[in-house]
Amino acid sequence: MRRFLQHVLLAAAGVAAVAAAHAQSYPARPIRMIVPFNPGGASDFVARIIQPKMTELLGQQVVVDNRAGASGNLGVEIAARAAPDGYTLFLGNVGTTAINPSIFPKFPIRPLRDFIGLTLLVDVPGAFATHPSVPASTVKEFIDYTRSRPGQLNYGSSGAGAAQRLAFEFFMNKAGIKLVHIPYKGGAGAATAAVLAGEVAATMVTVASFIPYVKTGRAKVLAVMASRRSPALPQVPTMAESGFPELTLGSWQAMYVPRGTPRPIVDRLYAVMIRTVGDAEVVRRLTAGGAEVVTSKSPEDFAVFLKDQNEFWAKIVKDVGATAEQQ
Repeated sequence: MRRFLQHVLLAAAGVAAVAAAHAQSYPARPIRMIVPFNPGGASDFVARIIQPKMTELLGQQVVVDNRAGASGNLGVEIAARAAPDGYTLFLGNVGTTAINPSIFPKFPIRPLRDFIGLTLLVDVPGAFATHPSVPASTVKEFIDYTRSRPGQLNYGSSGAGAAQRLAFEFFMNKAGIKLVHIPYKGGAGAATAAVLAGEVAATMVTVASFIPYVKTGRAKVLAVMASRRSPALPQVPTMAESGFPELTLGSWQAMYVPRGTPRPIVDRLYAVMIRTVGDAEVVRRLTAGGAEVVTSKSPEDFAVFLKDQNEFWAKIVKDVGATAEQQ
């Protein structure tokens, strides 16, 4: 038994030494950052801003790889099945790593099991936006207008299990109103375009998606879904101020690596991510787009946050009765 334990300890020491040596030479080639959505959305917006600083700090090119499809699950699976060597990063958000596990219970990848979360990066507040033709300037006015037209108005989202859809269903249940759900392939893209074109009366996507159109009068934002007003739209009240304190839900973004990535590389990447979103120019660009930098104290701290988020959204999904097959 003593010899067996000696062999185990020597083997463990050898593995640790190899991992440490690998970390010292890391990275030796370009790194892929998988974004599970099309260009133009909140995740891609964050990725394009942080990519140059990450490249500078790591000394190797970080390549943004958009892998959209299946409500983000395509990118999730590609990233989770990648080699755990630090050369594949995954930019996940509230939808892909906290909501989808409850919407797609048979999906083979489980974020809590198959990824190591490095840290939160930003929170992109949600926006309750409408087409200019909707005669409402506040959430209350919208409720009154909709209540007099039950089932006559539409709202858009990026799909049955999207955060926007769940938030809007929660809002309707509490407000006692009913709009018809129209799913689109993309919240920041197609659902936003549907509001601008007047195809739907309203949607709940990110503030970043609507800032340009609010400034040109092509859309209205009645409220932001955050704990405080957005610096990008300081005149717009929060949903809490509008009577819905539960709707402080934004599209938080976080960085992950596949489970099994050596701890020295995890620590290196964590430090790089903290320095990246702490850079003054990165902060300026993120803030201008409506995103707020929010980081975790450690990967372990983020793991607790992610577990809590999975439990929170599982309850919302159950209460709303949402499934992947629903419209």
